[in-house]
Amino acid sequence: MAKKRILLKIGTNTLTRETNHISRGKIEDIGMQIAALNEEYEFIIVSSGAIAAAKQFVKLESKGKEIVVKQALASIGQPHLMRIFHENFSDLGLLTSQCLLSYSDFEKDQSKVNIVNTINVLVENNYIPIINENDTVATDEIRFGDNDKLAALAAVLLKVDILIIATNTNGIYTKSSIHDAIPETITLVTDLQVLNKEVGDAKSSQGTGGMQSKIEAAAIAKAANIETWVVNGLNDNFILNALQNKIPFTKIT
Repeated sequence: MAKKRILLKIGTNTLTRETNHISRGKIEDIGMQIAALNEEYEFIIVSSGAIAAAKQFVKLESKGKEIVVKQALASIGQPHLMRIFHENFSDLGLLTSQCLLSYSDFEKDQSKVNIVNTINVLVENNYIPIINENDTVATDEIRFGDNDKLAALAAVLLKVDILIIATNTNGIYTKSSIHDAIPETITLVTDLQVLNKEVGDAKSSQGTGGMQSKIEAAAIAKAANIETWVVNGLNDNFILNALQNKIPFTKIT
């Protein structure tokens, strides 16, 4: 029986557990879940966190624009991020590979064919592709979306079954419950226009996204009949528990 394909998007807040450092424990938690689900699911990861990884080691100063400093930090941090994934995943018998993409790659037919062919070969040979935007040459992720849009575009191109966006909340909350300081998760969404009315435009503390960018990503996936799940990645076993409906999260169908 063919495995179902999950694209897991991991934001910076999840990877750092809302600290200033990449959490090896969180990456190990993700790897353990992937290993446990290996018989039924194949995984593709879209991971933020390169800039956060660099900040653990260096502090750059520049008279130029802040965005250029962030691009330089991404260049320094990306190999460190991949090393942490490799070390933790290999201990679990999982193989990893790096794929750096830009939004322009999704606008060129030949580039899209190349992406699909490369990633399919990797997955067929039991490698887990770890995708990030090529921040050194592109600034869309740094400025606008914390990889949410990149994850959605990749999900559509690679024909995944579920797009899981790991964030730092129990899904998307109703506006009234946030106002009352008792967050209540919207568990099922079929109409994104209704959902848009519930969401503000706040950005995440470590990354550059927010719930609005996740809804925009879900809209891209929904147009291709792909479900999007917004899950609290700070919790251990969040993928396993979401698949078993043991935790509150938002499912957009």
